[in-house]
Amino acid sequence: MKTDRPHRYRLILIEPSAIVSRGIRSLLSEHPEFENLSVYADLTHGLEQLPRLHPDLLLINPSVIDYQKRLLVRSLAPTLGEMALVAVVYGLMEEDALKQYDGHISLYDEPAQIIRKLRKALEESRPAPAHSDGYELSGREKEILVAVARGLTNKQIADMHHISVYTVISHRKNISRKTGIKTVSGLTIYALLNKMIDQDEWIAAGGLK
Repeated sequence: MKTDRPHRYRLILIEPSAIVSRGIRSLLSEHPEFENLSVYADLTHGLEQLPRLHPDLLLINPSVIDYQKRLLVRSLAPTLGEMALVAVVYGLMEEDALKQYDGHISLYDEPAQIIRKLRKALEESRPAPAHSDGYELSGREKEILVAVARGLTNKQIADMHHISVYTVISHRKNISRKTGIKTVSGLTIYALLNKMIDQDEWIAAGGLK
């Protein structure tokens, strides 16, 4: 009887510390789904390999990014919008900056916790099935998407539009089905690229909150 072969994910790690890189590589080598790992010590070489390797997940130490934190991390390369993005965090990091990622792991996390976080990031970044009645967002769905991209909570959105939180959640599910995007960072990229929000105004307002 045939058994399904486990899905194997392609990962890239951008991490300047050789010790940290070896530790992560050693941990992931114990899990066949994460065996395909490429490691780069600097941002330039790591990003150059994205089109060739087509990774499912990019692990990156935010310290290698030498620019204002409030700019979108995914704007560094066009293909970053197609993969899960996970930060490798050594210590304290601003919450606003972390919200640009699909998840983050800490050097203080237990091995099992790191694996769970990576699996969750991959699952949540997976495109949702397309909506059977069309891709086009309704006017209300566009309003909800913009509010989400601006960092508002479901409760705040509900109060703004005088609707229930349940209705907001329903709209967000429809938005994810139509766009194939599940994460807040991904929806923000979508809103920016489709000129639903102005990037300069978004940055001035503090980016993701």
